[in-house]
This record gives sequence, C-alpha cells and structure tokens, in this order.
Amino acid sequence: MMAQGTPVDLNGDDLPEGASPPKPNTSSKRAWHPFESRAHFELADFIFHQNEMPGAQIDELMHIWASMPGQAGTPPYANHEHSYSTIDAVSEGDAAWTSFTLESVEAGGSGGPSWKHSVFGEKGQHVWSDLMTGNWAWNQCDSDNHGAMFVLIILGSDKTTVSVATGNNEYYPLYISAGNVHNGMRHAHGEAVSLLGFLSIPKIDKEFEADPEFHTFQRHLFHTSLEAIFHAMHPAMTKPQSVKCADGHYHRAIYGLGPYIADYPEQALLACIVQGWCPKCTAHQTHLDHDPNAILHNHEYTQLLMDSFAAHVLWQKYGIVDDILPFTASFPCANIHELIAPDILHQIIKGTFKDHLVSWVETYLKKYCKNDLAAVLADIDHCSHGFKQWTGNDSKALMKVYLPAIAGYVPNEMLQALSAFMDFCYIVHQSSLGEADLEALDKALQHFETHCSILEAEGIHSDGISIPQIHALQHYHEAIELFGAPNGLSTSIVESKHIHAEMAQVLLVNQQQDKLAQFQAECLAEGLLGKPLIPQDNVHEDTSFQDDPYLQEAEDDDSERVDAVIQLAHKPSPRKLRTSAQMGQDIGHPELPDLVSIFLFQQRNPGVDVPDICKCPKAIDPGYSFSSAVATFYAPSDLSGANGMHCQCIHASPSWRNGAPRYDCVFVEKDPTLPGFQGPYVAQVLLFFSFHYRNVHYPCDLVQWFTPIGNEPCNNTGMWKVEHEYDEYGDHLVSVIHLDSILQPAHLIGIYGDEYIPPDLHSSDSLAAFGSFYVNKYSDYHAFGLAF
Repeated sequence: MMAQGTPVDLNGDDLPEGASPPKPNTSSKRAWHPFESRAHFELADFIFHQNEMPGAQIDELMHIWASMPGQAGTPPYANHEHSYSTIDAVSEGDAAWTSFTLESVEAGGSGGPSWKHSVFGEKGQHVWSDLMTGNWAWNQCDSDNHGAMFVLIILGSDKTTVSVATGNNEYYPLYISAGNVHNGMRHAHGEAVSLLGFLSIPKIDKEFEADPEFHTFQRHLFHTSLEAIFHAMHPAMTKPQSVKCADGHYHRAIYGLGPYIADYPEQALLACIVQGWCPKCTAHQTHLDHDPNAILHNHEYTQLLMDSFAAHVLWQKYGIVDDILPFTASFPCANIHELIAPDILHQIIKGTFKDHLVSWVETYLKKYCKNDLAAVLADIDHCSHGFKQWTGNDSKALMKVYLPAIAGYVPNEMLQALSAFMDFCYIVHQSSLGEADLEALDKALQHFETHCSILEAEGIHSDGISIPQIHALQHYHEAIELFGAPNGLSTSIVESKHIHAEMAQVLLVNQQQDKLAQFQAECLAEGLLGKPLIPQDNVHEDTSFQDDPYLQEAEDDDSERVDAVIQLAHKPSPRKLRTSAQMGQDIGHPELPDLVSIFLFQQRNPGVDVPDICKCPKAIDPGYSFSSAVATFYAPSDLSGANGMHCQCIHASPSWRNGAPRYDCVFVEKDPTLPGFQGPYVAQVLLFFSFHYRNVHYPCDLVQWFTPIGNEPCNNTGMWKVEHEYDEYGDHLVSVIHLDSILQPAHLIGIYGDEYIPPDLHSSDSLAAFGSFYVNKYSDYHAFGLAF
C-alpha cells in the first residue's frame, strides 16, 4: 500500500504510465444543469454556502433584484425555496441519509431502561506534520496490496446541547475526515470535515440515571452503533476498491480506521475503561504518572483479563469495564487505545491549565495571602483581563498573560512549572515537529513534572498528582510519531462543526452544501470555472482609497503561501497630503523631517555611516499617514487558511475605535541567521506613512525602540525582558524604518513589580506606565518560535 495509489481503470487494472484520466461525461446534460447558467450557480453558492443567508433575506434580495431597471421583474430565483429546490436537483454529491434501529436482546426480554515517503528537515531529521507523515499509516503497508492507496478514516464525536426556540436539545454528532487531507484543510473549517451522522441518546427517568444496568446499556448502544455504521466498509478494509480521485483517475484504495478525536469522558467510553483511568495504558489510577508496570492497552490484553477475573476485580484493580470490547475490535488493524488522538483543547488548555493549574495557584494564594487575598486576586484579575465565563478561547487568552500576572505572588518554582507547561503546550501546537522539537517537548515535560513537586511541598497536592488529563501529556511524544502534529486532530476542529439548529434542518443543509461543493469540483475539473465571471477588460478598477474600519485584528488568509508581506491600510488618515513636518508636529515629534532624511540616506547608501544631517537628502514631496497596517505571513500553527497564511492588524492611531490611543509593538528584522530573540528588534510604532522621493515610493513607519535586559530569558517565566532605549540626551530613541523590515506584531507585558496595579490604569497607558517589560512569546504560536 502507499499514500498515493497507482491509476487504474474502472475494473481495477493498472493503466499505462502517463495515461490521461477519463474524460467527464457531459454529453447527456447541459453544462450548468440544473442551474440556468454559471452566474445562477455562483449566486446560489454565494448566498447559501459562503454567506449562509437566511431564507427571508434571500426573498428580500430577489425582490430588490426584480425591481431593478432592466430585470423585467424576473430575478435569478423567485424566492429562497426556488434556490433550495435547484440545489436539491444537483445529482453530484448526493448521498441519502439513512437510519437504523438497535434494541437490547439481553435475557429477560425488553425490560429496563501527497506523501510517498517520510518527511525530513534540513539536517536530515524526521519531521512530523500531516497524518500521513506519521509512522502509524506506514506501519499498515501490506505488500499483498501493492499499488493501492491507504485512506485513513478520522472520526470525531462530541455530545452537545443546542439551544433553539423549543428549548435545549441534546445531539450526538459523529464527524468524519480523510487522513490523506492536509491538516491545513481541516483547520480551514471547510469541507474536509463532514457530518457523518447522529448517535442515539437514550432517554430515561432521573431515578435510573445512576443505574449501572442503564450505563451498561449506554456503552453497548454506543459501540454497537459505531460498529453498524462502518460495517459496510469492512470489505474495503482488506480488499482494494476503485475510487475516483481529485486527479481525475481511478485508484485502488484500502480504508482503515484511524485516529478518533474525543474529550476525556468520551475517551473513557471509547476505551471501555472506568473514569479516572488512562484510556491508552494500564497505569493505575492512584499513581498514573509513576507506575513502573504500565504497558499500552490492547484488545487482546483486555480479553485476557476478562477471561481471568470477575467484573468487580476488573473495575477496581484494572479500571476495565466487563462484558464489552471497543467497537474497533471488530475491524482489522484497529486498536482504539492506540487510535485515541491527543486532545490539545481538553487535555492541555482546559484539562490541565484552566481546571488545575489556575485552580492550584488560587489555592496557594488563599493559603498564604489570607489578609489581603481579595486585593491580590483583584490585582491578578486586572493584569490578566479576568474572565467570567470560561470557554476554550478564554483559556487560551488567559494563558498568554497569566505568567506575568502572578509573578511575585507565587514561588519561583511554581512559575517555572507553569512556564515549562506553557512551552509544552506551544510546542505540541506547532504545525510540524522535528526530532529537535520532540526533544524540547520531553525536556519541557520533565521540567514541568520536576517543578510540580512544589505542589506537594506546599500541601496543595500532598498525595501527588494522578489526573488523567495531565497524565496524557506523557503519551504526546509517541502520538506525534504515530499520527503527526496534534493540532491536526484537535477537538476544536469538530467543535467548530457543531450544529446550531434542529436535526432535520441540519441534515438537509449538510446535504445541500455537499451537493454545491461536489458540483463546483466537477465544474473546475471540466474547466468551466477557470475564467472570471466578467472579463477583466470590462471591470472598472477603483483606484481611490478604500475604507477599512472593520478590519479584523487577526484572521485566517486563504491566499497562496508567500513570504511575509506588510501593507499599509487602504485609507489614509487624515485623507489628505501632508509634509513630514506636519505629520511630526501632529504626533509630537518635530524631528521627523530629519529622521526621514537619515532614512533616505540609509536606503540609498546601505552600510555607509550617516554623515551630518545637512548632507542627507531632503524629502520635499508631501505624503500620506495611516492609522494601521496589515501583516500577512506564513503561520500554519495559528488561525490560518488552507495554505497556512495568517494576517494581523498593526495599529498606530491617536484614537482607536473612537476611544483611547493605540500604538502597537512589532518585531523588526535585525539578523535572521541568529536564533530566537537574538534575531529581531522590538519597537513601538508611532506613525505609518508613505511618500515619494525621485519617483521611488517609500512606505515607512516611525518607531520607538526597546533594548533587551540581559543576554538570556528570565529564568522563572522563560520570557525575555526589555526596557525603553534612550539616546544621549535622555530621550526615547526613535527612527524611521522601511515598512518591509517589520516581521509581525509583538506583545509586551509590563513587569508589574511589588505594587498593586492602579484599577484605573488603561491598557493604552501600559507602555508608558512601566519601565521594563516581558516580550510575550505566548502571544501566538508564531511569536513562540520567534521570541524564545
């Protein structure tokens, strides 16, 4: 078997090398059927798939369309029902939803309730990224099925409650994705992850909720349902099937059950273990992290124990639920204990950080800060932008600022434990990991476990730590080698697909979206969508400045992968030409014309010492100033499009959103050959502006510099420290730099010291209120790789 199968014909016979794929059969229908034209299809795709426009708004749009001159009262669709029925008539991607019935048959009747090889880095090290770069897929290779491609089935399920007009409804969606898809496609929240079905949730009276017999029934229902859903695929897991692929060819494919994405309660259900035990290994519940006899679970071991011990012994001594094996026992080469995917969201961000580390810090403060506990907690809350309701995004946001907030209130060893944990978290979230990354991961985990000894010394966890979510960190190294980067298998991916409406509506909407996606793919393959809808010669290009008041602070970008690009906002502020002297006066820097002259000399004479200012060129032509710029760069570990591109907004505004001023900090390129924070500078942007000199356009920024404190990061927090840099006159050192020298936004956090933070201190004043700062390497995953 291989990742990319050999092209075959419909009968499964190999094609000659270089043979063209079969031509699509379009003779029996109009090219755009059932749509009237390409424009009708693109409109349906826009309002239904891209914009997800409600039916009432579609009706209103068609009504306005019909009333426009030249339309003769005939819009593209009569109403939303007309557009829906047209989509329903698409034959491509049509897969009918089916259901099945299960019932208990226990004694006593019905009583009761693109990769062909491993990926290597620059120094020949193995690099793990997408699922097919992991060892598990390659371990499934079978010489008897030479030429067939191996298609991994990724599964995920997460019981959820949805609020609709009729009240709270519980749903149990089951999601599916192909392991051959790049992780970036799953992160892009497109069609790479699909809703496969809904698992049954048995209803019961409250008096039976704790009934062991009912819990047994639930487990059997869950595993029997999964077994029934994939029963039809069982033959394709041992004998190749011919399937049509994106290259237009048919290929032989063998399917296999791959990683399963689930949170801990569901992992316990999947592994048929008792809550509190590890779903992957046999470590004892009371000392999960320090059991020398622990081995990896498998079905054969479980069956052996079942044959040897009574149910109560299995439950209490081995954490195994009797009389049931996981559904994977019925399928070839599948062991759920091995296939349970790492869960960054619930094991690390929520399960370890939010539920335990933050709680332990508060326990320590309550024990040692009794007299001024309220003031201390209020100060930490102020520094960390306290959260009232905990969501996954809240936990991620708190992680970014928590270490500086508690520094000085907890022992250094507790800070070091948190810092080591944060390093572990940010390493595993990378889109690709090499052997050096795994070594750093092991080192961070070792430091975390070592420094956590303070929890025992301070009486917070006097009996030691034995928590499944924290114990799961020990399995990440092996999971990465098996399945690639964990961020490609996070529960946040399936949670993003959660339903927000009634089940019948969800089934129909998913089916319609699949139809549109498949129809579009077929049209692309036939070359029907290669050209713009309106020829470019007929498009009027608006060269005027465009407003951007709703620019997102950070978002994904679906553009092709390119080097980092920094662009000024489309709209200048103010919207008029000004000289550099006028710009400088407005921001309190009358020396700006001289700084521009020095900048021009450096641009035109790189590497030459700047002479007397009077010998530097003068920029006479006026230019524009801007309140923001956008940095677009390759950061696949952060919120990014399918190609890994991510963009962030950088502000330099005297009044941001009609409020306080905002002048952001940035990383500026110094020496890209140096590692970590030795490579860039840090500066605060005071002004974005542009001008022309001798027919050359110069986009620039006026920045205020910071200088590092010491030659290494802080030992307790792991973050570099910086302070304001001053010139020989004691003023802040400022200069003009080219816009292209900015790498990305930087986040500085004040080193708060021993005094409480004034409650009325606004974040816009923080860079002036403190004398020194942490360079926050935890602001995002890209900064983590830049500021270490």
